[in-house]
Amino acid sequence: MFSCAMSKKFFQTSIRRFLGMWNHHKYSKMNLMLSRIKTNSEKNKEYVLWTGFFSIWPSSMDNDERAKDKKAVLINSILEVSDNVFETGKYEECYNLLINCENKEDVEIKWRISRVLYNMAKDQKYNQSYRKELTLKAHEVISQELPSHYDHFAVQKWYALTLEAKSKSEGLKQRIEQLETVKKHMDLAVSMNPNDASLLHMLGEWCYQITDLPWHQRKTAETLYAKLPNSTYEDALEYFLRAEEAQPRFYSINLLRLGMCYLKLNMEDQAKYYLKLAASYPAKSNDDHQANKEAAEILKKIK
Repeated sequence: MFSCAMSKKFFQTSIRRFLGMWNHHKYSKMNLMLSRIKTNSEKNKEYVLWTGFFSIWPSSMDNDERAKDKKAVLINSILEVSDNVFETGKYEECYNLLINCENKEDVEIKWRISRVLYNMAKDQKYNQSYRKELTLKAHEVISQELPSHYDHFAVQKWYALTLEAKSKSEGLKQRIEQLETVKKHMDLAVSMNPNDASLLHMLGEWCYQITDLPWHQRKTAETLYAKLPNSTYEDALEYFLRAEEAQPRFYSINLLRLGMCYLKLNMEDQAKYYLKLAASYPAKSNDDHQANKEAAEILKKIK
């Protein structure tokens, strides 16, 4: 058995070595516990000694947990603010908020950076060279997250969308070569979240563009590059309808595509219904202005 004095000295030294650095308050509490060791039995001294040790251990663990909780709260606050800014269309402001935050390597931050860069690249106020640069950066950011977050819905979604935009900016050959890969990652994403309206719209857009390609252009492309995948207007319509069901009136181009699909399928009444919605959609973005214009022009032709 240790003597009381030796026990104190040994225990204090052990604590310093085991726990490293303790602040004055915690260490004073430990000394207070040690000073209360009684001399009536060695057994009681050992008990108080080790009880004192374990009574201070949870304090460190609690601090670690509090630090983690504080970090989680901070990240969630940043995400909430950035999402609200993004929804208002202030993409540069959103980007600056995300890129300058302390936890910018977190996957929840990274996919949002990719998303905002992707949307900035669609803004016509930038020149073509800068838009391409933004597109490439958006894809680079999300590509870094794919290996370690393959089962993350947003990572799969924005990998697919940025890959499609990147291949489109690099020319017809690249776009054709990446079509199947883009579809693969969109399918993976929608299997994780079947009710994401924007993703369902993009799947519809993929089907629509494949189907709408004129026969002679398809044959030329297949001769020069690679065989193209097949789809139908019915496939596209199904995705556009699912997107509208998931989030009604969420996107002017979705309404436009619904009208165009119905028109392709000779369902004029349904086509007019959605084209009128697209033509009168409140214009807040370039896409909205495009939908307004195209829908109005189509309606003039079919009246």
